[in-house]
Amino acid sequence: MEAIPRTLLRDRAYEAIRDAIVAGDIAPGAVVKDAELAERLGLSRAPVRDAFSRLVDEGLLESKPQSYTRVTPVVAADVRDAAAVVGAMHELVTRAALPRLLAEHIGAMRESNARFAAAVRDGDVSAALRADDELHDVLVRVSGNGAAAATVARYTPLIRRLERRRFGEGGNCRSAGLHDELIDACAVGDVDEAVRVTAEIWRGLEDLADLDT
Repeated sequence: MEAIPRTLLRDRAYEAIRDAIVAGDIAPGAVVKDAELAERLGLSRAPVRDAFSRLVDEGLLESKPQSYTRVTPVVAADVRDAAAVVGAMHELVTRAALPRLLAEHIGAMRESNARFAAAVRDGDVSAALRADDELHDVLVRVSGNGAAAATVARYTPLIRRLERRRFGEGGNCRSAGLHDELIDACAVGDVDEAVRVTAEIWRGLEDLADLDT
């Protein structure tokens, strides 16, 4: 049996720890230890340490050498900044993707939005955010802009932490109606309208951060 490449182990550790932080399973302020998480994930400490380094760089962990590594607090200003950056990237990829969209892409976006709306009705925040990501990822992928995709992947988790907390306190997920407007604009190739709706969607997340100040 071939050994699993270290890069795959590192990515597995990163994704598992990132998702636990975003979901709140590892709470803000919690101290994390590589040995404990390595045992929980069934990995060696090396890929977990690599994941820690990446998560520190992305703002989900903070570390004091020879002292601690812990989950960062949810800071509204950081979320607002991240939402502004991610929103700008989504506007960029929407503009680039529209001329390349096929019927199958529009269909995939509609299916994702149906799952999103159903999850919102059921109060399933995890499923709603997953469907939301899937919908917008269609445009990210079709745009072919790797730099924008990397930026979105880096900063979206900071936003998701606040979204989850707000929804858990009784807040509302973003409207499936806005998604419908975006998809309809994409379906007819209306670039300006699609970008306008995209900006409105992500501006709502900046407003969500303002409510947390």
